Amino acid sequence: MSRIAQQITMGVIIGNRGFFPSYLVAEAREQAVALFGRLGINTVMLDETQTELGGVETRQDAKVCAELLKVNKDAIQGIVVLLPNFGDEKAIAEAIRLSGLTVPVLVQAQEDNLDKMGLATRRDSFCGKISLCNNLRQYNIPFTLTTQHVCALDGDVFAGDLRQFEQVCRVVSAMRNVRVGAIGARPAGFNTVRYSEKLLERMGIAVETLDLSEVFTRIGQLRDDDIRVDEKRRILLDNADASAIPADKILTMAKLFVVISEWTTANDIDTTAIQCWTSLQENLGINVCSIMSVMSGQLMPSACEVDVMGALSMYALASCNLSPASIADWNNNFGDDRDKCVLFHCGNFAAASLESPKMGTADIIGTTVGKENTCGAVHGRLKAGPMTYFRLSTDDLTGEVKAYVGEAQSVNDPLDTPGCRAVIQVPHLEMLLAWICRQGFEHHVAMNHSSSSAVLVEAFTRYLGVNTYLHQ
Repeated sequence: MSRIAQQITMGVIIGNRGFFPSYLVAEAREQAVALFGRLGINTVMLDETQTELGGVETRQDAKVCAELLKVNKDAIQGIVVLLPNFGDEKAIAEAIRLSGLTVPVLVQAQEDNLDKMGLATRRDSFCGKISLCNNLRQYNIPFTLTTQHVCALDGDVFAGDLRQFEQVCRVVSAMRNVRVGAIGARPAGFNTVRYSEKLLERMGIAVETLDLSEVFTRIGQLRDDDIRVDEKRRILLDNADASAIPADKILTMAKLFVVISEWTTANDIDTTAIQCWTSLQENLGINVCSIMSVMSGQLMPSACEVDVMGALSMYALASCNLSPASIADWNNNFGDDRDKCVLFHCGNFAAASLESPKMGTADIIGTTVGKENTCGAVHGRLKAGPMTYFRLSTDDLTGEVKAYVGEAQSVNDPLDTPGCRAVIQVPHLEMLLAWICRQGFEHHVAMNHSSSSAVLVEAFTRYLGVNTYLHQ
């Protein structure tokens, strides 16, 4: 089962400054309760009994607020600061620092009305936000800004910002302490997917390995009538039309699925990268593609060719919008159209992203291992619509983890090829491909149906310390 948070909990801090109208704090708290409830976001915030009106203004208020956040630290994935008036920038910054939380922070400031600029009704949040951000920078607390400098707490602009911030929080929470399962050795001819475990460890990302010899041994210990095998068999049959695949091949796939699932559960694995050729074909006579397709559909993405960084790229996309991600090659030009290209893989895409998915054989690999030994590949055309592509990579030469991201369109232009495929349109594609080549990125790219580039840039650049290029 995926460990990506389905529902986010945010700590909410409402700022106050005494010589501004305090009733604005109570009003903001009431509006916040309504907004977060409507969006389905859990909250942790002070009430009127803990500080005056539930706001934060003094050092003591900051300590009370920090303690509340600290008690709930295991549940909180983000902090939202609301400034219904100027607010006390020092108290708010201290509340966050004293809490010990290192989660994303969103700063909102309420807009003034031109007919309410008198002493009894003015806010000055416009100015207060600048002061707060100055203090957060001094305290080395990274933060996210709203689309507009000031905006109505109960308006559509802030609701949209909050939705996007929710995705940022989900990505950051998911990527911290993520556990990757590397199953099998990297195919000898694929230097491109080499990576640095030590650079990942610096980010808190762990890699657990499993040798294929152990997988084969465990498969041999499973009976054909094992209830676990039958359960996985049914899942595979539901994932894609498998009417052309022999029953014994489905049975072998189901046993392999049981072994992978039990190992991932026992080791708290979030995403996997698998040696998909040629050992599986030579020893089991099957492809693992359909199993990977199912896992990706369950938001536990699985990448081909032991591409650990590809698996992490898929996991980031899936965590962003709870939409299945797939991985493919930047594979072919599309005639003379330089802003279009073909994405392709033998057959591992999440079935939900495909038109009429079918289980078949991997014909390209089949030329070397025998077509009959490649049952399990998924065939299908990626559905049309907006998509986000994303790629993480470790660079040993610079000692950094880096990434690129952008948005494209999956289009319905005619394409005659087997496997999992897509024709995508990318603005200034030639510039992107040149950048990928010069920066030494891999030929694999993760993608899903979404418009998530802004979220991923914010999450990785601001909170995860990964230099992320946004292609536009």
